Amino acid sequence: MSKVVVLQYNAGNTQSVLFALERLGITAELSNHAETILAADKVIFPGVGEASTAMRYLQQHGLHQLIPTLTQPVLGVCLGMQLLCQSSEENNTKCLGIFDTEVIKFPLDGGEKVPHMGWNNISMSNSILFQNIPANAYVYFVHSYYAKACNATVATANYIVPFSAALQKNNFYGVQFHPEKSAAVGATIIENFIKSA
Repeated sequence: MSKVVVLQYNAGNTQSVLFALERLGITAELSNHAETILAADKVIFPGVGEASTAMRYLQQHGLHQLIPTLTQPVLGVCLGMQLLCQSSEENNTKCLGIFDTEVIKFPLDGGEKVPHMGWNNISMSNSILFQNIPANAYVYFVHSYYAKACNATVATANYIVPFSAALQKNNFYGVQFHPEKSAAVGATIIENFIKSA
């Protein structure tokens, strides 16, 4: 049985991630302690909130140095994924630099509402995250900022502009959408991550 740790920091949605894991029969531990995180088989880095405040918390607790050194599978969700990128336009924030892309705000001149909120289909490439997921599956998004497409992009979505819906580099994975709110598709993506080597 995998030992799963959900990173505790000042970001929303940790409880909904824990509940989603519980529904799959997975008991996870919420922690910001280095030794607990290092001992985990899988680490989930959730997030709903503001980039600079979140980075400040990570820095105050030494997590900004710890996270890039992790060798087990790590899944960033929403803000968690964005913080794994180089930088975010949100309050001009330097992030953790794992994915070689930047996070920028949706343009406001497209006539569409920002934040992007609701169900949107994704176009997926080959990644363990998307095993047994039907083509053009719909997942649930809530975000005003997006990661630009890059070499690590393994899924894209389109809202005002095309953007990275999922990123993968070595043992680091990131999803811009909320798998914990994405019904059966989201549950399968979480299960695929937990089963990943």
